[in-house]
Amino acid sequence: MKHSIYPLLLGVLAIGAYLNKGLAQHPNVLVGADFSPNEPAICINPNNTQELVAAANLNNLYYSHDGGASWTRTPVTCPWGIWGDPVIGVDTSGAFYYLHLSNPPSGNWIDRIIAQKSTDGGVSWSGGSYTGLNGAKAQDKHWIAVDRQTNAIYVTWTQFDNYGSASPADSSLILFSKSMDAGESWSNPIRISQQAGNCLDDDDTAEGAVPCVGPNGEIYVAWANQDKLWFDRSLDGGETWLDEDTFIAEQAGGWNHYIPGIYRANGLPVTACDLSNGPYHGAVYVNWADQRNGQSDTDIWLAKSTDGGITWSEARRVNDDAPGKQQFFTWMAVDQVTGWLWFVFYDRRNYPDNRTDVYMAVSADGGETFTNFQVSESPFLPSENYFFGDYTNITAHDNV
Repeated sequence: MKHSIYPLLLGVLAIGAYLNKGLAQHPNVLVGADFSPNEPAICINPNNTQELVAAANLNNLYYSHDGGASWTRTPVTCPWGIWGDPVIGVDTSGAFYYLHLSNPPSGNWIDRIIAQKSTDGGVSWSGGSYTGLNGAKAQDKHWIAVDRQTNAIYVTWTQFDNYGSASPADSSLILFSKSMDAGESWSNPIRISQQAGNCLDDDDTAEGAVPCVGPNGEIYVAWANQDKLWFDRSLDGGETWLDEDTFIAEQAGGWNHYIPGIYRANGLPVTACDLSNGPYHGAVYVNWADQRNGQSDTDIWLAKSTDGGITWSEARRVNDDAPGKQQFFTWMAVDQVTGWLWFVFYDRRNYPDNRTDVYMAVSADGGETFTNFQVSESPFLPSENYFFGDYTNITAHDNV
């Protein structure tokens, strides 16, 4: 795997300060000076917002017990190896879960999805458990959701018959598995996508499944395939799913965008549900990037459903700049206390070249309007010679 050329920076935004001071610049915190990490994932303990855990490719884990002001890298090993795509989740007890791909000393590369657990705020981790092992088939691009009522852990991901194969006999599918015992064991994976994709890890691959949980235990998940966004749901804890996937929107330019200076720019969708007691309780949101306005004008979009994903609103543009600039690499989180939507993305609105800032956007009205503000203290200039990762994750809880 190629690596990013920039040290890992995590901007832990105190949203209360944003509310009090307006669009003030917040300090960026250097987490690690190593130049290889990318794909940062971060999660906050809802019982103690001073406690955060973050991870980055290929095998970098960090924890903070002071609200993100300082970070400690913690070593972690796994008997089945660690090969990136880090994902962090947390349950209602404050236990953190670190999900990642495998690289076993004997077996097949990325042949399972691994989950390791920490009960001390990320200081130490279990040896782990796994799901998805299916011979030589590759298991990739997973994400986690935890039911806040039952602590059931749900995982969705892409299975490749033969990663990188152009053969029409090989396909990609979206799979689902769950754990009902805090990650000790997992259900047998089941297929939830009706339409298969190819195995080339490109726009025609079924990929980007990010699950979320609804207020009554519903499981919602969206993904991309063949320049379209698709949705599925389960109302019985993942036992059964819709007979046919629901169409959300066209994704012009697919999910694998060309952005000058970026080795690969990922516009895969992110799914979230409002569990707050606010006016948008139960609303389901899907956030993505596409190029409907042209290859030189990639934008960030949001669609909303108020009927459990059966119907979807027209896409709303999240970035509020004038047309003609690039916004890409989006992620979204819903603050489950306030119901506010938070977005992060890379943004070139301020420059005539490839210099890039990190921006955030916030919506306090259920995705009707958005306020954008810059969070990076200085721009960076990327290079196509280096892999930039596939996502930049964020977290939000009770104005933090």
